[in-house]
Amino acid sequence: MAFCTMNFWGQSLLRQCSMNLVIPEGLKRGQKIAVLYQLHGLSDDHTIWSRRTSIERYVSGLPLMVVMPDGGRGFYCDAVEGPAGEKHIMNDVIGFVERCFPVRRDKWGRAVGGLSMGGYGAMKLALKFPDVFASVVSHSSAFDFAHNVKRLDSPEFRRVTGDEVPGGKDDVYAIAEKLEAKKAPAIRFDCGTSDGLLQGSRDFHRHLARLKIRHEYREFPGEHNWDYWDVRVQEAIKFHMKRLKV
Repeated sequence: MAFCTMNFWGQSLLRQCSMNLVIPEGLKRGQKIAVLYQLHGLSDDHTIWSRRTSIERYVSGLPLMVVMPDGGRGFYCDAVEGPAGEKHIMNDVIGFVERCFPVRRDKWGRAVGGLSMGGYGAMKLALKFPDVFASVVSHSSAFDFAHNVKRLDSPEFRRVTGDEVPGGKDDVYAIAEKLEAKKAPAIRFDCGTSDGLLQGSRDFHRHLARLKIRHEYREFPGEHNWDYWDVRVQEAIKFHMKRLKV
């Protein structure tokens, strides 16, 4: 595998941006690979998955590129007052990758995952754009962002969502309600039993079950930390590889 940092122009943010990539080597001529877009949490950046997990080793030998973009602190949303984080991922990041690398350019070549803020972001993007991603795996996710009105107590978060909470454009509960169940991507999410976000994962699991949207939900011993996520991301990669067509 090759590992690199790409610095590129993010048109949606109107600034220079960065992302880390794990790229398979030894491809046959004309071979197309799949891409996993792996999103970080609130306090991290594009380096964190490669610094705190062995994700490069876990995808070794697979026809899979891992793209780890910098999402800032905007929950991968187009903020009411601030950066267009959703457009950045959907247009700038995916667009750059698909222009520059030998990857599949349909949903069966794309997966998305993440943890905490990134777990919410991955789920939101997958449910909002079911024709773009084949699968999504979220860990320890902040599913109540843009859904729980108490989040508006934070001026930072209010600038992202505006006052339309719950039920706004970034509420994963509302997005799931608009999704035609048969069009949903393959969904898996998990949370540690000692994680402060556990109840939110249970609530979202029940919400998807009521909507009859097929998904896998798991709970494991663990906290909101990298010891937990380093194990879970290995399971996530296996889940994605069963759904991607490469």
